[in-house]
Amino acid sequence: MTDDDSDVSDALGSDVDEPTIAILNNFKQWEKDSPASTYRSAFDAYFAQASTRSRTSANVFSSRVLSLTAEEHNAAIAAYKARPESHIPETNWAGPWDQRTAFSRFARELDEGFSLLFYGFGSKRALLNTLAVETLAHRGHVIVINGFQPNITLKDILASIEQVPGVLQSAALSSGGAEKQTQRIQDFFSATSASASTPHLYLVVHNIDAPAMRAAKTKHALAALALVPHIHLVASADRLNTPLLWSASEVAARKDAAAKRGYNWLWHDLTTLAPYDFELAFANRTSLSGASAGARGAQDTAVSGAPITETAAAHVLAAVTQKAKKLFALLGARQLENIDAAGEDALNGNVGDLQQFGLAYDVLFTTAREAFVATNDTALRALLGEFRDHGLVVSAAQGGPSGGEVLWIPLRRERLARILQTLGAEQ
Repeated sequence: MTDDDSDVSDALGSDVDEPTIAILNNFKQWEKDSPASTYRSAFDAYFAQASTRSRTSANVFSSRVLSLTAEEHNAAIAAYKARPESHIPETNWAGPWDQRTAFSRFARELDEGFSLLFYGFGSKRALLNTLAVETLAHRGHVIVINGFQPNITLKDILASIEQVPGVLQSAALSSGGAEKQTQRIQDFFSATSASASTPHLYLVVHNIDAPAMRAAKTKHALAALALVPHIHLVASADRLNTPLLWSASEVAARKDAAAKRGYNWLWHDLTTLAPYDFELAFANRTSLSGASAGARGAQDTAVSGAPITETAAAHVLAAVTQKAKKLFALLGARQLENIDAAGEDALNGNVGDLQQFGLAYDVLFTTAREAFVATNDTALRALLGEFRDHGLVVSAAQGGPSGGEVLWIPLRRERLARILQTLGAEQ
């Protein structure tokens, strides 16, 4: 028996057997070796965890993954469409039923007062349009709403519904205002809900989770129309956070209840693995963010210094003077020299880090003056103005005690090299 065993035995008395003493000794040793945090109360453990500062990574996915040029995108799409039919995936979206039986089941669920929401990877537009033509069109009026269109508005949706015969003649309300339009539609399809003469309206909404459909007025109007007895809603969704668009009461509201708005969703998996060609027709496919290709989007890109495509750079250079081209070639050549001197690992594929390879304005002015491109500050800024407006040259304040301005071209190294090679061949 060790000294520790004798201490435990003396403390507990002589009637304690050796196995019990061994257990107590083991617990005593564990008590010594265990960290103090083991004995923290829930109160102390919470504040100890909450006081720790969380670290957020500065790596942005859009800056790490380079955007595609128009040529690269078209080549990828052509290769995808040229694949043999044996490589086209097929999914059993209907489960144990065939398509006709599945469509009949969906129609029955709509008659029972449910709204149908289809989710899953792949475009669901073709199947929902087939459902509307082959099944729903034989039961009532069908309105198809392309929610993925960026310019669609609630006014367009309500105006399409009012084209149903009888809606505009059903009440003496004026035509102004979305609320009055919604109320007129509700009154028409619920005035004689028990009568067979009241027509049924089926709203087929493609991408109800699209940005244009997430406006508050649009959501409230659809939620109000979905509870009308003779209005039935069929929608598709592709975003992971779609359920967060509605409250729990809206998701579970039934048509026979006292709720004023809601959907009573019934979810169906409609995985098709079909490409989103039609849905993405309104997006800029060369951009990871899928932003609109309008003038506002181009302006935002120019201001933020985001990378532009090689084709866009060629169009800008084709419209400027010879001196402006020479200035661009000077800046691009110095930028390539800085990238080569730093090595490939310095850039690490991040176009947003090109600022470190830029050229100070004073250095650019000296280089341009020696090359007889611009002899004064006013001439140099005039030549740079066209490039700045189109985002082909961007600038930022230079840190450090010297201050100043640094300029660079937001193009990947290989693209910039190809453009400079083309300019050299023209000159």
